[in-house]
Order: sequence, then C-alpha cells, then structure tokens
Amino acid sequence: MATALFLRGRHESAFEALMDAHERYLAGGDTVGAARTAGWIALELLEADELSPSLNWIARGQHLMERLDDADSVGGRVALVPAALAPLFVGDVEDAKQRFEAIATVAERTGDRELSAFAALGRGKCLTTMGRPAEGFESLDRAVAAVTANEVSPVMTCILYRVLLDVSHEAFDLERAQVWTAAFDQWCREQPDLVAYSGQCHAYRAQQLLLHGEWAEASAAATTAEERFRAGDFTAAYVANYQLAELHRLRGELRRAGEHYRRAAETGWDPQPGIALLRLAEGEYTTAQSMIRSAVAGAEPATRRRLLPAVVEIELVAGDVTAARRAAAELIALSRSAPTTMLAAIAGFAEARVLLAEGDPSVALERVRTASTAWSALDVPYEVARCGVVRGQALRALDKSDAATAEFEAARAVFLELGAQSELTGLTTLTGQRPTGTLTDREVEVLRLVSTGLTNRGIAGRLSLSEKTVARHLSNIFGKLGLSSRAAATAYAYENGLI
Repeated sequence: MATALFLRGRHESAFEALMDAHERYLAGGDTVGAARTAGWIALELLEADELSPSLNWIARGQHLMERLDDADSVGGRVALVPAALAPLFVGDVEDAKQRFEAIATVAERTGDRELSAFAALGRGKCLTTMGRPAEGFESLDRAVAAVTANEVSPVMTCILYRVLLDVSHEAFDLERAQVWTAAFDQWCREQPDLVAYSGQCHAYRAQQLLLHGEWAEASAAATTAEERFRAGDFTAAYVANYQLAELHRLRGELRRAGEHYRRAAETGWDPQPGIALLRLAEGEYTTAQSMIRSAVAGAEPATRRRLLPAVVEIELVAGDVTAARRAAAELIALSRSAPTTMLAAIAGFAEARVLLAEGDPSVALERVRTASTAWSALDVPYEVARCGVVRGQALRALDKSDAATAEFEAARAVFLELGAQSELTGLTTLTGQRPTGTLTDREVEVLRLVSTGLTNRGIAGRLSLSEKTVARHLSNIFGKLGLSSRAAATAYAYENGLI
C-alpha cells in the first residue's frame, strides 16, 4: 500500500502506511519486516530532503539489523541503502563511497541484483562527484543494465534514473543524457498512473528539447513538469521551476524568469548558475559576480564543472579578464581529464571569449571554430549561433568586416528562429545596428494580441496556430523592432496606433 501511494504522489499517506506497517512488524516480533520498513522510511525521507528525521530512522534500522542472526537478510540489506546515501547529503563523499562498496560486497555474496544495482549507482555518483567521471560512468552503466533487465523495483527504478540524469548533466555527457532521458520517458509512459518522479522526467525532456532548439516544446514539457509537481511529484519542484526559469531568461522574459528561480530556491537548492546569469542580464554585474563566486567557492568538482562556464561569462562582462582566464583554464583541464564532446565545446567557447578579451583574435577564431563544429555535431543551434557571434567579433578585430557581418547575420537568424531575445538584444548592441524590416500582417495580429496581455498559448488558440509558430512570430517582431520584452512590444503597439 505504501509503495502504491508513494508512486501515485500521495506521500503523506505513504509515510503513514509505512509507519503503521513498521509498528505492526514490531508488535508481531518480525524484526526483518521492521528493519525493512525502517529502511524504506529513511530512504523516502532522504528523497524528500528531510535529512534529520531520516538519520533517526537510519539509526533505528541499523539497531534492528544488529538483532538479526543474518545481517544479510532482505530487511538488513534494504536498511543499508539510506545509510550509504546519507553521507552524500552532507558532503562526505569518501564515506559514502566506502559504504556503497561495502553494499556491493554484500550484494555479490547474496546474489541481490537490486542491491547490486544501487551499489553501482551510488559508487558511480561518488566517483563523478570526486572528479573521476570515467570510473564513475563505468559503474553507472552497470546500474543502467540492471534497470533495463527489469531487475529493479519501481521506486528504485525512479531513484536510479533521477540520479543517472543528474550525474550525466553535471558531467556534460550529452550523449548519455539523451539515451537515459529517452529510456526514463519511455518507462514513465508505460506507467500511466505514475505521479512520483514523472515531473522530473518531463523536466529532463525540457532540458533536452531546449538544447536541440525546440523551445516551444521545451516550454510545454517544463510546464507539464510543474503540473506534475502540483499533482504530487514533490521531487519535481526544483527542476521544473529551474527549467522554466532558464527558458524565460533566454527569451528575455526576465521578470518571469526571476519568479521561477525564486520558486526553485524555495526548495532549499541554490538555482545556480541561472540566477547569477539573470542578474547579469538585468545589468547587475557586481551582484552576478558576487553570486557566482560564492557558489563556486569550495564546490566539489562536479558542481564546479557546471558553474565554470557562467563564471567565464560573468567575469568577462564584469571586466575581470584574469578571473575569466582562470575559470577557462580550469574548464580546459577538466575537458582533457574527463573528455566529452559537450564539455570540449564549452571549454573551447570559453577560451575563445577570453582570448578575444586578451586581444588575440586569431587564436580565438581557431578555438571557436572547433567549438562550433562540436556544437553542430551535437545539434545545439543556440550554441552554434553564439559561436557565430564570437567568430564575427574575431573577424571584425582582424579587419574582415564583410565576413564578420555575415557571421552576425547568420547568428541573428538563428536567435530569431529560437526566440532568444536576450542574445538578439546583445547582438544589436554589439553591432550597433538595429534590425530593420516591416511587420507582416500576421505579425501585426500577434502584436495586437500580445498588447491585450494574452500568453503565447492564448494567442495560438485565438489565431489557430501552434505555440511554436506564435513564439517565432514574436521573436521576429522583437528582432525587427529592436524590442526586448512583451511590455515594450505593448508600448510600441500603443504608440504606433496598432490598437
């Protein structure tokens, strides 16, 4: 009953059922059952970020294990899991790794395949966090094999996929992230009544769609993730809001981005690097700099790897080229010690920007071309266009103005197609040329409806268009008129008698 309630998103009722079962096992003298339920209670409390009460249940489970003649019984084995996970929550990665390796020994001796999968997952997570991704992913791949072979229960399957996707994104292993996201999505679709973790699944889909330039679909997936959170998937609270915030930030919808970053922060997790990049977009350079420096200070390798690209961007805009160079150098070192195509592209792009700031456009041009090739291979159009802007800057510094203009215009076309208003605004400032063009009849219709306060979805319904088409029209309007927000578009419509 508790498992069914948990998977349906009714977590309070699930805890009540588990605690009732625990008390009944104790009253009936069933120590194995009591240890098993104590382990599950501790595990689910950890998943809910309730560390202190989880530690109490971990201690209770371990005490019960000591009373068992065979510590390798089913109850004893389950209770090992949260005791190994808990150190990760307080940053003691080495202790967690040792515990997971001990669990692997127990699993091998007893033939418990689910426990073996969880030990492989935990060890892999620890190794990647410690900056040893090659070993970590080798261990994680073993955990995946157990899931695909249906050797893992539904709750454990959800937890495994969540950790797998967290780690793959932290390591910028886009290829694995794509495969694992598709597998998790398929598994969730095969469980139509599933609520728990389904929001996370949609949030990870949104992240993939955003990378591949399908921003309208990404917005829909992120919105669905938020809806699943409201339906009972408490694990989606952070990722759903963070992905929505990222979409709004890239579209130049800064107020809405700030709201979702705030909601993400309310879960107890720091929404970095997104919130620092938002402050940068708002022109609060000192605040952005302070935020990202605080976030990266003392962070473990996996977190630093995720934050360093934003460090380079913010430090360059804030004018500290030396700090940007240090961050870029660290990224380059990481990309060589833990090579993935995505990390190599990120490191190359960061180095090219620093080289430009240092006055070396020739080498910058070489580096950014390599990065652009990698991004193209990964099918990430937004990053390809950003590389185009840097190529344009390097060419302009080398007095190749025609080639630079061509790069800028090609990048502008991609940003318009995506709806990347923040980049469009920056490109307009960089080139000193406001885009020109007359609005089409359809764009005028969209502009009029925007001025009434309708969302893209509302406009799509009114005009019988897809949301993606509306987003494209709105991006074209912003680009042609040199606007940066819906409020500015509304003001333009009033000032020019369009409504």
